[in-house]
Amino acid sequence: MLKNVMAVLVLAAPLVLAQNPVSYTAGQSTQGKAAYAQYCESCHGKTLDDGEFAPPLKGTSFMQKWAGKPADNVFTYMSTRMPPGGSGSISAETFAQILAFVLESNSVGAGTRALPSDLAALKLLNIPGGGPPSGPSGGLSQGVGLPPAPVKANPLDKITPVTDALLANPSPNDWLTWRRTYDDQGFSPLKQVTKANVSNLKLAWTWTLPNGPNEATPLIHDGVMFVHGFGDKVQAVNAATGDLLWQYSRPLAKEVRPSVKRNLAIYGDKIYIGTSDVHMIALDVKTGKVVWDSPVVSDSSEAFGLSGGPLVAKGKVIVGTNGRVGGKNYIVALDAQTGKQAWRFNTIAQPGEPGGNSWNGLPVEKRNGGSAWVAGSYDPTTNLVYWGVGQTYDTGPLRNLVNQPGITNDGLYTDSTLAFNPDTGKLVWYFQHLPNDQWDLDWVFQRVVAKLPVNGVMKSLVFTSGKQAIYDALEADTGKYAFSIDLGLQNTITAIDPITGAKTIDLRTVPGDGEAKMVCPHAGGAKSWLGESFNPETKILYVPLVESCMDMIPVGPGGRGSLSTGVRWALRPRPESDGKYGRVEAINMITHKPVWTERHRAPESTSVLATAGGVVFSGSIDRYFRAYDDANGKLLWEARLGDVPSNSPVSYSVNGKQYIAVGVGNGGAQAATFPVLVPEIPTPERAAAVWVFELPDKR
Repeated sequence: MLKNVMAVLVLAAPLVLAQNPVSYTAGQSTQGKAAYAQYCESCHGKTLDDGEFAPPLKGTSFMQKWAGKPADNVFTYMSTRMPPGGSGSISAETFAQILAFVLESNSVGAGTRALPSDLAALKLLNIPGGGPPSGPSGGLSQGVGLPPAPVKANPLDKITPVTDALLANPSPNDWLTWRRTYDDQGFSPLKQVTKANVSNLKLAWTWTLPNGPNEATPLIHDGVMFVHGFGDKVQAVNAATGDLLWQYSRPLAKEVRPSVKRNLAIYGDKIYIGTSDVHMIALDVKTGKVVWDSPVVSDSSEAFGLSGGPLVAKGKVIVGTNGRVGGKNYIVALDAQTGKQAWRFNTIAQPGEPGGNSWNGLPVEKRNGGSAWVAGSYDPTTNLVYWGVGQTYDTGPLRNLVNQPGITNDGLYTDSTLAFNPDTGKLVWYFQHLPNDQWDLDWVFQRVVAKLPVNGVMKSLVFTSGKQAIYDALEADTGKYAFSIDLGLQNTITAIDPITGAKTIDLRTVPGDGEAKMVCPHAGGAKSWLGESFNPETKILYVPLVESCMDMIPVGPGGRGSLSTGVRWALRPRPESDGKYGRVEAINMITHKPVWTERHRAPESTSVLATAGGVVFSGSIDRYFRAYDDANGKLLWEARLGDVPSNSPVSYSVNGKQYIAVGVGNGGAQAATFPVLVPEIPTPERAAAVWVFELPDKR
């Protein structure tokens, strides 16, 4: 269980003594011995210090790190990290028993008071010094003094607050939101890495993350990288060296299942992260200590999640919920300084409100979906936040329109772009890209804001694509439809009205009539949440895609379907496929025409990163991270990573050196959906990490 845990227990815990010595009962230790044998012995050894794969849990080396410190430090570390890849599966009471056994093994005597499992109570208890070391490992010799450790510069000492002005116009050296800038363009203005030298990229450093899927984009500010790890861990790392600076681990109740997060946010002197138990927390940027902790929804028993992550705009931390809860999903704004809720908007239109008659006459508790599981973007010029909303999870009740006056089956606000005033939460405009989505082909993804010509007039547009790989562009201030670009990977939409953007559906592809359907793309998406990258100078958009389709097969009575219209889907290649499923496409957003298309066998699994150096980076489920010429798609460089890259690559600069970073961690949606298309490509045991590349130093 405790594999690789105590190796990191050297992380400096607070040196503040608690009020009372720790106490545990003999019975707890006996129970802990049995639990240790079940969960810990395979790594740490039968005698706690003879393990082949993990450091000793008794002796001087252990006690030097924890003696004299509050007991909540070691307890929190154990309970939030263990077992690897499955934190939360062991009860707090069991961890207290294991800690009691570890303390007894270090000559800390039993008492009459049980060791508590409550963190507040543990914080008031300190671990006393233990006896002499025992066992073959032994640790540092007793009485030996160590020479002073080398003094290293800590970039946190000079980190500056992130202001509204900085978020609106960030330094080229930083990466401050999941797509770098408020406008979600996902483009780096750094140009030290070029087409001519990218082939010289080499590994600068790696940092191992808690085991589990990893979809979160690292943030970088003033030479510090902030990363999220599975199980609600946040770490600050020296962005030039990979040295750990601080770590936060959130204790989760046993019944809470850890979930992936796609981004963090930084503002002022705080880091913001959504948690698996549906809270938003603010951490001190220099220490990782909790500044405030606020629930996002009032009823924690409802099955909401916060996988998308937050956006900070106008002093508000804005986050969308996801989950299948009757009549509810929200976009919520909290005050960035206090965590107090400022406003919230229900993405499922309620009866008696605008859009409330669009749910085919369903009572509110029968409406569901509308998840907002990707963070939004913001335009300071219009003072609007743009957020995507997903599909319904219950297609059956919406399939056939009821015969009631004034009732539609559009299902607002599913598959829509919503534009909010961040100060008030007022919905200024919305555009529904796909009414009554019967295929699970949602439009929840990145909203890019950019200036583009419309009928010869330069306008500020917000554009996005759903899973069908159709881009809709809307005027940013009003939501007026501008144009669409269909990348040719779908077969459900036959026409798009050039004035309104309304889509004509091929009714033969709508499931639920008892007939099998072949639909493109698969519900995993030709385009998915993985972000595109837009070069504001050339007006070229670079998009990660997967070529696939699905058979929608009727299920019999009582059969389990993928959709409530009584069908299940099964993955298949596109008709006449040549076996290449991964695709990176460059699109000229002025002419609406492809510039180049690069295709390869492995499905794409990362966002795309384009840089001012003329290089485009992306990764796929075969663990290759690649660099292309942005003008023609020529492959310029590739590296094989230790695990599947499943998030968004970034670029930043420290001390005049440009770095390219990407996170890995098998388990993202792409890696979970598409491997059956490429059975010869093995996926490794999870090895979540950040990989960072640099150019060699000039000699």
